[in-house]
Amino acid sequence: MQLLLKQLFQLEGEKLPFEYVLPNTEEKLWPGHPVASPVAVKGLVENRAGMVSLSFQARFLLRAECDRCLVPVEREEEYSFVHQLARSLNNQDNDDFILVPDGVLELDPLVQSDISLELPTKLLCQEDCRGLCPKCGKNLNEGSCGCETKEVDPRFAKLLQLLQEEQE
Repeated sequence: MQLLLKQLFQLEGEKLPFEYVLPNTEEKLWPGHPVASPVAVKGLVENRAGMVSLSFQARFLLRAECDRCLVPVEREEEYSFVHQLARSLNNQDNDDFILVPDGVLELDPLVQSDISLELPTKLLCQEDCRGLCPKCGKNLNEGSCGCETKEVDPRFAKLLQLLQEEQE
């Protein structure tokens, strides 16, 4: 979606609300996991005292597997973003502003980039997910598997032996 902002940059107090659905939602925003619903974007661009700001919310359904137990997870995500816009900059290395020299802002890449940076690096089905048994693969959230999982690293076997001797 393109936002035409030439007039907005010139008139203080001017506002431009927008609402749309991000196209190409089948594109993977999160590596290996497509979003499960279209990304709904709603926002506002406004000129307050000569400062032009863009604020928007992105809402979508995220569907993936838990990173610890591989159970399917589906949850609604909503993120809010705010950016300052400028037509020109004195210092081109300034990352605090989005440069819009011709007054036309291409919104789709910005929304996709913002969402990609905000998505979690690890998705869990619940905060205290216990994961899978490393021996038998049972989901430990459903109960204990009965495996003896306390195998000692051979490099530390001598230390364990010393501890056991000390306790006797």
